[in-house]
Amino acid sequence: MAKRTGQSPSAPAPRKGRRSASFTPGQLPTREQILEAIADFPEINSKREIARHFNIKGDDRVPLKVLLRDMEKEGLLARKRKELRPVGELPAVTVLDIPADADPDNLHAFPAKWDEDEGEKPRVAVSVSKDARVVPGPGDRILARIQRDGGTVPTYTARPMKVLDKPRKADLGIVRMDDDGARLVPIERKAREMRISAGDLGDAKDGDLVEVEVTVSGRMMIPRAKVVSVVGNPQSEGAVSLIALHSLDIPYRFPASVLKESEEAQEAPLKGREDWRDIPLVTIDPADAKDHDDAVHAEPDTDPNNAGGFIIRVGIADVSYYVKSGSTMDREAFLRGNSVYFPDRVVPMLPERISNDLCSLREGENRASMALRIVIDAEGNKKSHSFHRVMMRSAAKLSYQQAQAAIDGQPDDVTGPLLEPILKPLWAAYAALAKARDRRGPLALDLPERRIRLDANGMVEGVYVPERLDAHKLIEEMMILSNVCAAETLEKHKLGLLYRVHDAPSQEKIVTLGEFLKSLDLPVPRSEALRPKDFNQILYRADKAGKSQQVNEMVLRSQAQAEYAPGNYGHYGLNLDRYAHFTSPIRRYADLIVHRALIRALDLGDDGLSVAEEQRLGSIGEHISATERRAMVAERETSDRLLAQYLAAHIGARFTGKIAGLVGAGLFVRLDETGADGFVPVSSLGQDYFRHFEDQQALIGERTGERFRIGDRVEVRLLEAAPMAGALRFEVLSEGERVKPPGPTRGRRDRKGKPTPRGHRARR
Repeated sequence: MAKRTGQSPSAPAPRKGRRSASFTPGQLPTREQILEAIADFPEINSKREIARHFNIKGDDRVPLKVLLRDMEKEGLLARKRKELRPVGELPAVTVLDIPADADPDNLHAFPAKWDEDEGEKPRVAVSVSKDARVVPGPGDRILARIQRDGGTVPTYTARPMKVLDKPRKADLGIVRMDDDGARLVPIERKAREMRISAGDLGDAKDGDLVEVEVTVSGRMMIPRAKVVSVVGNPQSEGAVSLIALHSLDIPYRFPASVLKESEEAQEAPLKGREDWRDIPLVTIDPADAKDHDDAVHAEPDTDPNNAGGFIIRVGIADVSYYVKSGSTMDREAFLRGNSVYFPDRVVPMLPERISNDLCSLREGENRASMALRIVIDAEGNKKSHSFHRVMMRSAAKLSYQQAQAAIDGQPDDVTGPLLEPILKPLWAAYAALAKARDRRGPLALDLPERRIRLDANGMVEGVYVPERLDAHKLIEEMMILSNVCAAETLEKHKLGLLYRVHDAPSQEKIVTLGEFLKSLDLPVPRSEALRPKDFNQILYRADKAGKSQQVNEMVLRSQAQAEYAPGNYGHYGLNLDRYAHFTSPIRRYADLIVHRALIRALDLGDDGLSVAEEQRLGSIGEHISATERRAMVAERETSDRLLAQYLAAHIGARFTGKIAGLVGAGLFVRLDETGADGFVPVSSLGQDYFRHFEDQQALIGERTGERFRIGDRVEVRLLEAAPMAGALRFEVLSEGERVKPPGPTRGRRDRKGKPTPRGHRARR
């Protein structure tokens, strides 16, 4: 065994099988040499052993210490107490998280699970080939096949196998202090309250929304909550929506880098744009709107070959000029997918500097716009269209009610001068578009949308149904026409695009609807493939029979959910062959993608859709469809919580409503006045067994024949309200309709020989 140079008599001898490296004083080993030594000799597991191995003494140990610390930061070494070792290897197949702010064109990821004792998480390059079937994006969790690249320093490349759903965040609840300490009021409807021990409360105070981990203790294994972090206080922040934001993991605070980028943005110049500033486009929006992303104008067409026709111009905020592909703002906008609208706040897709300022088509201010010129005939048929990148200046900011009042003969100081030159031509063009709409026959569901009105403290003041005006329909028809033009243009140029698609109802749902109509003694459609006009005929007959509420609800349930996809299968509800969202790029990422595609297809600038984005349209569509569904859930849950909070002061009160849903365990009632939904357990319906008949969408008592069916009007009493969970429990006071009892089910079997399910019996 070689003797260490300069080794003191008291120093331990080198272990058998290990040789010290020959290094001159002041010379340090490389990172690779240190890793090789640790790999060859497992006993070299500390700074002291490494120094001995490489014959490093005295002052030379200081730079060695710095080198080892750098190797820890770089993820090459892991430390546990004083022991050093190489970081752990990633398995051949592992789960990775792609950061939300990753560059879409140069993705990287980190392992979803990692032992901190192993040091820093290794950064993994994500390789996606042009013909890859799985194309992830920023913010995705993926299952990937891992390849370690050559060299002593571990570097990894991942090939995605599947995009995975991310798990929901930790359990959430509201802290409530009482005489016995603290308890957690859960936000989930089916969860139960738990006690919080004094030592597990942390910094939480009464009313705080907290994340907790659940532990069990004692012989009875009683669950208890331990506060992990304090999210905020919905009462002090005046935002019940805070609960939905955190439970659904919706980002609502912009990173500093995103805000910085938005503040540095400058107004777009006129250079390179058509000058439309003399065209008096106007914005027509809700009275409280803060951003205005569309403006309209119409005038009679002077072409003698188009007598009675119109030229319609639509200006849409040119968001793509300010939000460049791959920028920090773009990555954040993609992560959010869309703006989320709550009664107590708006969570925007883009920072206020962009959404409410540079991209808001403010009255009298120059604004960059992606504009559209459309020629229609007297019957509303589109004859031609063209896209333009322009500079516009809105002539007026109007509310729906204000514009409608002017048309109805009550103009104000603002709309009076606009009535003849601007508003009347707009309404005349809309009248032509309405003819085309009626011929097309889109699905005409009558489902009024309720809005919650809050007071200054963020509490429910009332619920109202906004009046549906022709002003709303005018803007809607012009936006639909613009979206059709966008899809047609991109198809013509053979450029990939994100369609807004809505599939036809499934055959199973059509059969269910037919059985329900039969139970109402309404005609059942003979065709198995129903078109929107067939549904409209069903709705018309139901209205004539006084059964519109039941049928509207069931027709809605029969419909598929719209989504974004690069493959086109049409928009069933609008009865359109091709359709793409173009008109709201401030609040929808899909529209921003369509803008970029149009810029590239029409050579309107160098900020069009990139090839990499075009290749990822499938995964982009999946992501923003998911964020749209997430937003809908968040908005519904927040409304439920606000209404439950409002009604909590009315326990024992009577209300009228209609049955909006049925399951075997009970029925759901929607109140007339507020639209609040509550549950009625089947056990509280009466002294009978109630069976769920799906063909009739009804619960029917076996002995009495008492029937409760979707759409039936009922009177209920409020028994319980859980505001934080958004849950209400009712008791039905009115009796159901009496029909022929179905009889007991004991011993009965269906056509396949299987026992039929039992109903539920009252327990009171």
